[in-house]
Amino acid sequence: MVFTRTSVFLLPVLGALWLGPAQAAEPATVIPAPAVDASNGDGPQTVVLAGGCFWGVQGVFQHTKGVVQAVSGYSGGSKDTAVYETVSGGRTGHAESVEIKFDPRQISYGKILQIYFSVAHDPTQLNRQGPDTGTQYRSAIFYTNAEQQHVAEAYVDQLNKAGVFGRPIVTQIAPLAAFYPAEAYHQDYATLHPHQPYIAYNDLPKIENMKRLFADIYREKPVLVAAANASN
Repeated sequence: MVFTRTSVFLLPVLGALWLGPAQAAEPATVIPAPAVDASNGDGPQTVVLAGGCFWGVQGVFQHTKGVVQAVSGYSGGSKDTAVYETVSGGRTGHAESVEIKFDPRQISYGKILQIYFSVAHDPTQLNRQGPDTGTQYRSAIFYTNAEQQHVAEAYVDQLNKAGVFGRPIVTQIAPLAAFYPAEAYHQDYATLHPHQPYIAYNDLPKIENMKRLFADIYREKPVLVAAANASN
């Protein structure tokens, strides 16, 4: 049985039930590291990634060593439409996204992209991810500088030529115009609601795949938005 995000909100009583061992709706794919990577740079760097529901993408990167913060939000549209109910209509231009701030001395931009393509989502699905459909669930990399653009484009070309997915990558690569944080109740959702049917079925397997395929950079204790806000 596939639980949609709608069912999470309409049937909250199911969220208290443990479904047993979760089966990933979209299995992870073992892929090579990027042949071209970015320089270390100075200080924390930022990239915004979209790959379906932001709960799962955020959860994966919150468990990644070197990530300073991962915040769920919206990119691709205007400020006045960056509201969950509006974005869910699929006509705002926004994609559910995650702003990832990372320390390049601990993890490279290329490694961030390897995790993104391998376990965070399926980059061959156009305007959908798992049970969620619409342009707001598209696969997209919103780069913050020319080097990030070059690395992303080179990596997509590398993976497509290697045929690692069996289908072409449809990930949009676009400059970051703005990022708008999502509502507070969307932050840290996978950590706070591990027994919600949607999370148990669609997102916890992604985190388990992160632990299995990237054990050397997996962080058991996630870096949470709530903790960062409490310290400010």
